[in-house]
Amino acid sequence: MRTRNAVARDYYGILGVSREASDDEIKRAYRKLARQFHPDVNPDPEAQEKFKDINAAYEVLSDDRKRQIVDLGGDPLAPGGGGAGPGGPGGAGPFVGFQDIMDAFFGGAAGGARGPRPRTRPGADAILRLELDLNETAFGVEAPITVDTAVLCTTCSGAGTAAGTHLATCEACGGRGEVQSVQRTFLGQVVSARPCTVCQGYGTTIPHPCPTCAGDGRVRTRRSLTVKIPAGVEDGMRIRLAQQGEVGPGGGTAGDLYVEIHERPHDVYSRKGDDLHCRVTVPMTAAALGTRLTIKTLDSEETVDVKPGTQPGSTLRLRARGVPHLRGTGRGDLYVHLDVRTPTKLDAEQERMLREFAKTRGEEVAELTKQGGFFSRMRDAFNGHA
Repeated sequence: MRTRNAVARDYYGILGVSREASDDEIKRAYRKLARQFHPDVNPDPEAQEKFKDINAAYEVLSDDRKRQIVDLGGDPLAPGGGGAGPGGPGGAGPFVGFQDIMDAFFGGAAGGARGPRPRTRPGADAILRLELDLNETAFGVEAPITVDTAVLCTTCSGAGTAAGTHLATCEACGGRGEVQSVQRTFLGQVVSARPCTVCQGYGTTIPHPCPTCAGDGRVRTRRSLTVKIPAGVEDGMRIRLAQQGEVGPGGGTAGDLYVEIHERPHDVYSRKGDDLHCRVTVPMTAAALGTRLTIKTLDSEETVDVKPGTQPGSTLRLRARGVPHLRGTGRGDLYVHLDVRTPTKLDAEQERMLREFAKTRGEEVAELTKQGGFFSRMRDAFNGHA
């Protein structure tokens, strides 16, 4: 049996066809030679070797990727590549070794060559910060916004070419979007591929770019939109506006626009989820005797009773006077936290009346300014004096 060497074989010469032969011409030449040198027809050992070469040549030239390697000066069936063709050394088993390298460079595992990258690609998402008052986040609002994004070029409708012109196939890569080279290493032949530097991997060029977008298919502009804010949104939430983001290169589908809500602090109310909280100061006498307060909520006025004897830090709850629930029905609650205010200054008459009131309740109130007053008695109590 003849040993195959590392020199690239002339597969075109084996089949007797030219390098420009079509697939049909290669197939006809193969069938003609196969009938002539088939072992069942021609038992000559030399004919059997010839038949193996014919099969190998047809395997290579009928496969576009392998034929491309031959056109670049390589041999996809060389020993360093990992095996012979059908009927050769190793039998008629699958093509291994070199095929793995081909898959790595051409994406064979994905079912085909990588090919040129498309000019039209999806656009990116965009995000916009929107500040709203508590009333707007609570009850919803239609807010005008200004967006600065890339939009479709109306001059070329995204094509990127000037009027009356078209894309041209890249002459450097023949429209493949990449250029390939074959290198012989100690591991065998290695095919490397890199994006075409002339067309940047697109496989086409723009001889006459659109004067408006310079061939990008999109332009940046500022536009006004209205976003509908639903009732009950919270600080930090995002509202998605489909396909209102960046238009992609080549007029690709626009991404989404996300409006991020930022709620301004309120002068009176603080918010925790859908509940509202506020603080109201009441005089000491009102807390002791009881009173009625008028509370202005976000959308109404409510009257609440402060019961006699209310203590500092007490809380009143107004049901369903908070923020509407974003999902579902109903509202949160409003919590009124009471701060009881003690007078800081009393005139002589007010002090006398307050002392009289303390006596009626059996509460001893010491004179702070007299010797042996309250603090003195407290000191004596700690020191163990009677």
